[in-house]
Amino acid sequence: MISEEYYYLNIGRASDLKDAKERRLYRLFEILPGALSWGTLAVLAFLSWLTPVAVAFFIIAFDVYWLLKTIFLSLHLRSGFKAMRANLTVDWFEKLKQEKRGWEEYRHLIILPVYREGWEVVEPTLAALVDARYPKEKMLVVLALEERAGDEARALGARAEKDFGEKFGAFLVTTHPKDRAGEMPGKGSNINFAGRAARERIIDPEGIPIDRVIVSAFDIDTVAGEHYFARLAWLYLSTERPDRTSFQPVPFYINNIWHAPAVARVIAFSATFWHTLQQERPERMTTFSSHSMSLRALLDVNYWQANVVSEDSRIFWQCFLRYDGDYKVVPLFYPVSMDANVAETFWQTMINQYKQQRRWGYGVENVPYFLFGFLRNKKISLYKKLKFSFIITEGFHSWATNAPIIFLFGWLPLYLGGEAFNTTQLAYNLPQITKYIMTLSMLGIVTSALLTMIILPPRPPEYGRWKYALMVLQWPLLFITMIVFGAFPGLDAQTRLMLGKYLGFWVTPKVRK
Repeated sequence: MISEEYYYLNIGRASDLKDAKERRLYRLFEILPGALSWGTLAVLAFLSWLTPVAVAFFIIAFDVYWLLKTIFLSLHLRSGFKAMRANLTVDWFEKLKQEKRGWEEYRHLIILPVYREGWEVVEPTLAALVDARYPKEKMLVVLALEERAGDEARALGARAEKDFGEKFGAFLVTTHPKDRAGEMPGKGSNINFAGRAARERIIDPEGIPIDRVIVSAFDIDTVAGEHYFARLAWLYLSTERPDRTSFQPVPFYINNIWHAPAVARVIAFSATFWHTLQQERPERMTTFSSHSMSLRALLDVNYWQANVVSEDSRIFWQCFLRYDGDYKVVPLFYPVSMDANVAETFWQTMINQYKQQRRWGYGVENVPYFLFGFLRNKKISLYKKLKFSFIITEGFHSWATNAPIIFLFGWLPLYLGGEAFNTTQLAYNLPQITKYIMTLSMLGIVTSALLTMIILPPRPPEYGRWKYALMVLQWPLLFITMIVFGAFPGLDAQTRLMLGKYLGFWVTPKVRK
């Protein structure tokens, strides 16, 4: 149970607070990210009319900043990728046995939430666990079904239990009841229920010490590599205060990448590369998607929140606030493979892609959560409060505004500046300067294209070698995806939070062809 001192840890939205003043304050924090993003774009548009010269110089300076940032991030990407490739060559199970005394005492609790995904998605995930170079008796697997998924989910659970029930230290199938009070239907409420069931039906009955359990919450399409759990255990036992630490792998969205349309491939690889370079900047990291942590920390915050969309990143903030700022994320520099966005048709893929990006962008709901928590928790240092407030808020602001500023707003001084501005040398040179800087920025695409060829899984026989060329030629689409599937869904998510039109959890359909 959470003590009264940390009463704010389970807040999902402003209306969850009982005190009227606190509700208004939290609501103000919900408005803040969207107001900053829309305010930035509105001010730029207004100033393009009022002082087009100043905006033109700002656009040039911003483009230069973007070029330098692209170079900086490319270096991090190369470094992170190099470290990850090195880790993939290590026999982590042998290293674990040789270097970490007492590793045998630990158990891996692996929670796999399922909604309406088919056996073609579930089976490879479970098979990868069986193939892991790690003692299966030390792996406790929970397949977390949803009652609202109906008979198909129950049949899938029965099939999984039949095929895999005897292959691990424990195999538990849970069914999360629908329409539970205080919950939002979605992954968070499902794994919350599954985590509690695992403790009641596996951990406690078998007398497994709480401090000897490492929990991994995986999306159901997550395929872990042969040495993943050995690498995780080794890093867990190498980390100071692992009970105050989350461990983050790199999601490689490549399970079905050959079947994805070009736009979806660019988005999938872009997400993979972003999370790879983020491993080089652990001070900026929070948990995302599939992640691992100690059962002790999970119990101390009363499991994942069941009333939010972004439970994957929220669990970091729950722990950060509960432990008064003494909590961190350690990068694994090790991949797990997941699905790219693929639907039955191209246009359905595009719709699903937008919805998925908007759901990821709705991680902005954490901004009011931690800002409110920072005000209530006096034990966290001012430095940490200011650092995280800026890093996270600026990140969401950049998500929603950077691409429009670069690709759309650069033309506004020409359209709104009037004849007096358009007859100047600056007006003539502005498009040329912008084009030149953006051309230099495209050097980052070369890095992306090269890494794409390295991480591609084997080519399915139904595709010819020409498909490799498309994997390289697809990258100019990045400039479209940055706006249509980056800034727009990010701004959409912030606007909904700002207006109090809260999103529910949308499950990305998984299609394997």
